[in-house]
Amino acid sequence: MKDQEPGNRLGSYLRARRELVSPAQAGLPPGGNRRVPGLRREEVALLAGISPDYYLRLERGRDTNPSPQVLASLARVLRLDDVERTYLLGLSAARPRAPRRKRPEHVPARVHELLAHLSIPAFVEGRAFDVLASNPLAVALSPRLRPGHNRLRSLLLDPEEKAFHQDWEKATADFVAALRTTVGDDTDDPGFVELVGELALASERFRALWARHDVRGLDGGTTTVRHPVVGALQLHRDKLAIEDVILVVYYPDKDSDSDEKLRLLAALSLPEAADDGTPRSPAGTPRPEAP
Repeated sequence: MKDQEPGNRLGSYLRARRELVSPAQAGLPPGGNRRVPGLRREEVALLAGISPDYYLRLERGRDTNPSPQVLASLARVLRLDDVERTYLLGLSAARPRAPRRKRPEHVPARVHELLAHLSIPAFVEGRAFDVLASNPLAVALSPRLRPGHNRLRSLLLDPEEKAFHQDWEKATADFVAALRTTVGDDTDDPGFVELVGELALASERFRALWARHDVRGLDGGTTTVRHPVVGALQLHRDKLAIEDVILVVYYPDKDSDSDEKLRLLAALSLPEAADDGTPRSPAGTPRPEAP
């Protein structure tokens, strides 16, 4: 909106969400000549029990301190779930935010030891989905899980990663919504700004999803991936917070077809000996000799 205040995250979120609610979902007649998708501003105001002028001020960023009661009413009209409602409340200036000291993301030494002992794909990610550490089976599952890669960048820009996910559309929607949730109000973080800027320029899919202002957690669930060697794998995903980073593990149902395929993948990725007898890593790179 040209008349919207700069940095108006609350107004941007309200506008994006009302455009996703149809008149039928709100119990209104569709009407014959609607110029905007979703609900009109005055319809949101009517259903929320506030004046159209006040709602307009909220969307335009001229009032950033609505009461919790007003936000609760708007959340009801916009059909927000618990995660989205919490996010909306966090956008209000009524909740003071203490300044946070930016610290580099660090993988504790004990987590590296844990990764080495896990017999399932496991890796450590940062808040913006940077891969910080991984075990060999995670890399065997997907080379994009090597340290240094960003999971969201790979998902949106790497054709192999797109083919890897059976439901790429859902995966991208979930990841983009989770990024907005995890970043929260740290929108001035340089790494976050760089990632969003890069993806906004390079990916039409990202631009469309980012404009929706979806928010959701990406803590656990089940996904199906298509490995180029062992085929389709149905894997559960769990995330465990350890200090400032997240440990992510993928595992199949015990004794399932996917369990058998994962064991085969593990066997195929075992270190092999080079022609000169030097041990090689699962990626095929000679391991350094111990001092």
